Amino acid sequence: MTDPYLFVQRDLESSVYTAVAKHLLERGDWKKQPRESTRFNLMLGDRNKLPWHRFGQIPGLTQVVNYYRGSEILCRKSSMVRTLKEHCKKSGVPEFQWLPKSFVLRPKINPSAQDTGDQHPAKRQAVARSDEREELRKCAQSHPLCIWIAKHTAGAKGEGIKISPDVEQLIQYVDDQSGAYICQLYIDRPLLLSHGRKFDIRCWVLLDLFYNVYLYREGVLRTASEPYTEDLSQLTQHLTNHCLQKELSENFGRYEEGNEMFYETFDRYLGSTHGVSLESAILPQIRTITRTCFLIIQDHINTGSCGYWSFQLFGLDFLLDENLKVWLLELNGAPACASKLLPEMVRSLVETAIDPAFPPQVNVQHKENLFERI
Repeated sequence: MTDPYLFVQRDLESSVYTAVAKHLLERGDWKKQPRESTRFNLMLGDRNKLPWHRFGQIPGLTQVVNYYRGSEILCRKSSMVRTLKEHCKKSGVPEFQWLPKSFVLRPKINPSAQDTGDQHPAKRQAVARSDEREELRKCAQSHPLCIWIAKHTAGAKGEGIKISPDVEQLIQYVDDQSGAYICQLYIDRPLLLSHGRKFDIRCWVLLDLFYNVYLYREGVLRTASEPYTEDLSQLTQHLTNHCLQKELSENFGRYEEGNEMFYETFDRYLGSTHGVSLESAILPQIRTITRTCFLIIQDHINTGSCGYWSFQLFGLDFLLDENLKVWLLELNGAPACASKLLPEMVRSLVETAIDPAFPPQVNVQHKENLFERI
């Protein structure tokens, strides 16, 4: 074997990339470098603290980083909404039917700050231009029976969420917060599982070094602990986030271990209750939505002309309504992975996104790659 490849691990919190680092070391043809090393082939970094200026600076050294610069254009909720809507407007096509009606809201600037000059005029104008509360009000007037949900653009773990049929209440709520929010039409007739429970679907998508898009073959349903009702105050009926369910519901884990249902079980449920399969009714919609999103942002984040290469794992969250229509909820740029799926996902990720740049220098037992190009 020639000299081993070199990698740096700067993100010790990611379960996925901690497992990738372990996999590379166990394989035997990779060596871990100190965190601040400037000479490396692969950086497993923290997406919010990546030293972009270090990449591609050493002639003849192939370097790969585990994030695409600028991917937050889809991974922040307000940016995602704005990007998808602007694409449709520029292309002269109707807004995507798989994205719930969505509007970006920003807290109203404190009048006293304006009066004292603490708020820069350019910033006030930028905030005013990006706030869509008037468009939201008009939409709500034409849909008087609808329910709306407000979510912080960078919120996680079920934090910063409010559901209400009253958009004025939601606007007031946002004005009392900090940071941008999106206000979306709430899908109030979701497909339900046994015991009338709501769920969402987490899919994993990989962008490789050449901007090919892959969908992981396995996915997980994150399930609610309580039956779904119209009582919007009962968060455990409406929000399926694990942290929230575990904290607030005594029924966490009662129906599925860890409130997680995997594709095989869900496929049987679809067959017995609706006479369809994941492959026939659900996954084609997910593939179309996924391809569309990453095609739209390709020119913004593609590193093909840079002196280094990128790949990135994304988590895409979807909701099914009672008609089996798939709705995109959000994208996560640094997703965790269900522990049951982690070993095979890591192996397939390394094979798809890292090995093409750094061919294994040891014998590798080849198994089926579970990332499927779409």
